Amino acid sequence: MNSPATVARVTGIAFAVYHVTDVAKARTFYGELLGLPVCMEMEFAPGKWWIEFDVGGPSALAITNFESPATNATRSPGVALEVANYDEVLATMRAADVAVTWGPNEFPVCCCFAVKDPDGNDLYFHRRKTT
Repeated sequence: MNSPATVARVTGIAFAVYHVTDVAKARTFYGELLGLPVCMEMEFAPGKWWIEFDVGGPSALAITNFESPATNATRSPGVALEVANYDEVLATMRAADVAVTWGPNEFPVCCCFAVKDPDGNDLYFHRRKTT
């Protein structure tokens, strides 16, 4: 692994994610029972959802039943770090030979990519778009 040239300027946690088996039940639990408002939802493929709930401040709680071979192998929760220097962090990961396992992706409200930490945990880097 090459020496990184850039340090991520982390400004907070963008989201935490839980993998769910029943999106409808999970949405009812978080949205209706807990009263968390949906702040973003996306259907990646038919029936494969990513739904984010507003938990106050800049963070969100995401639920998903979407899986890809490169991520989620252990179904462990993942954390997304909000970074001020997204493009630099992406370049640094690539220069250090850290495999990007998901993305980089651009969505209407954000940009995001994922890597694995040394123990195989999903770590996402995230940048909210300004509105």
